[in-house]
Amino acid sequence: MTNEEKNLGERHEESTEQQPSPDGGPAELEIDPNASQLAELEKQVEYYKDLFYRKAAEFDNFKKRLENDTASVTRYANEDLIVAILPILDDLERSLKLGKELQEPDPFYKGVELIHQKFLKILNARGVRVLECVGKEFDVSVHDALLQVQRPDAPPHTVVEEVEKGYLLHNKVIRHAKVIVSADSAHDESVPEKDATEKNDSQTKSNPQTKE
Repeated sequence: MTNEEKNLGERHEESTEQQPSPDGGPAELEIDPNASQLAELEKQVEYYKDLFYRKAAEFDNFKKRLENDTASVTRYANEDLIVAILPILDDLERSLKLGKELQEPDPFYKGVELIHQKFLKILNARGVRVLECVGKEFDVSVHDALLQVQRPDAPPHTVVEEVEKGYLLHNKVIRHAKVIVSADSAHDESVPEKDATEKNDSQTKSNPQTKE
């Protein structure tokens, strides 16, 4: 085969390779199946990465809640014991109140006073505090009202006397204070009128007038 014939053959092969597709468009490239599989794997990686972050955040929140619950249980673990011994503290304070009325110093009174001080010190070290009530506005969350009285020198719904002390353990009320509250003057004035009306009605029923 001459060189001229060889060159013609090579040109024919090149023209055949560059021949467009039958529909007039460029020749279609073959799609690599590994590329689509790689894209699908990347999607799965992103999905599981997002799922991992979510689960890690949920576990961190659970861990914090568990720590807070454990701390709360430890913080108020002695609540039942403290509530049970509060009546003993009340008895000590009543004894001290009676002892103050003695004109001569009593060694027994001094001993009770020292015991009371140590008792309060131990309770204070464990987060127990006395509720300050007298002069405060009545609050159902910390007070139990035993009685309402007319007090012109105090605003309505104000604690004027403390019958039994209330106590806090840290920020939790473990015993409500039993108090006497000043009543609303308008409310108190209406009560006697009602009582007088009922009294007159009862007298009328008991002594009916006879017809002449």
